[in-house]
Amino acid sequence: MAEIHGTKVKLFALNSNPELAKEIADYMGIELSECSIDKFADGEIGINITETVRGHHVFIVQSTSNPVNEHYMELLIMIDALKRASARSINVIMPYYGYSRQDRKALPRQPISAKLVADMLTVAGATRVVCLDLHAAQIQGFYSIPIDNFEAAPLIAKYIKKQKIEDVVVVSPDHGGTTRARKFALNFNAPIAIIDKRRPRPNVAEVMNIIGEVEGKNAIIVDDIVDTAGTVCAASTALKKAGAKDIYVVCTHPVLSGEGSKRILESDITKLITTNTIKLPEEKKNSKIIQISVAELIGQGILNIIDDKSISTLFK
Repeated sequence: MAEIHGTKVKLFALNSNPELAKEIADYMGIELSECSIDKFADGEIGINITETVRGHHVFIVQSTSNPVNEHYMELLIMIDALKRASARSINVIMPYYGYSRQDRKALPRQPISAKLVADMLTVAGATRVVCLDLHAAQIQGFYSIPIDNFEAAPLIAKYIKKQKIEDVVVVSPDHGGTTRARKFALNFNAPIAIIDKRRPRPNVAEVMNIIGEVEGKNAIIVDDIVDTAGTVCAASTALKKAGAKDIYVVCTHPVLSGEGSKRILESDITKLITTNTIKLPEEKKNSKIIQISVAELIGQGILNIIDDKSISTLFK
């Protein structure tokens, strides 16, 4: 049994990112608790918690990345098991929030899947959710339980400052990311530029124009998610044609679906600097991708939650 400052605590890892969960446990100075996750012949998920959780504050680490639906079902079943085993609180640590891009109705008769996910987690029995860099901040309003949206930008900015990159311009890959880019640029007292793009269909981006001065500068493209990498690769090509020197991409969540990793490797991008909110399989890693661990940030966040301390101080 782990006890932190007089509070009984357990930390569980499900299948999405056990390495990150182990790093978090090491930072907190506790062992990961044990549970077994099995599959029946028909694909149903079975979970067995092999130690008592009665009266404990329980934290579950599960990013809902690919396979998204399977990882969500693991999480929901685990929450239900903990609720029935009399856990005092059930805190979901979801570094990457699957379905976060479906946060509104863009067309008639579309679902708002991010709200559906919030409902399912709440009904299952979660008492708190912790995420990193939600794609849309309004998702926090979908919950009737506490939700903390951690920021990875300070970690990434700290890493970039150590590289001593000069003549920086921070680039937003679209108009919607302008606020994020402007906030990130404050770390370097740098100007910003904006990629004017259009999407003829999902996961396809076409650069129409570049707003701002990039010639002779080192560009840092800032985004929260890199999925197929089509947007950032198209942006890097446009920036290079406009006279930019080195081109860096920073993001929190390296989804890298399909040929995303290969596109990054073959593009004008110098480095993709990201975090380990999503576990990258070996075949998706390459020499241009750098992952920064968020374990210390999440681990300290959990400790602050246990001690009823402020979370916002972690993001300065």
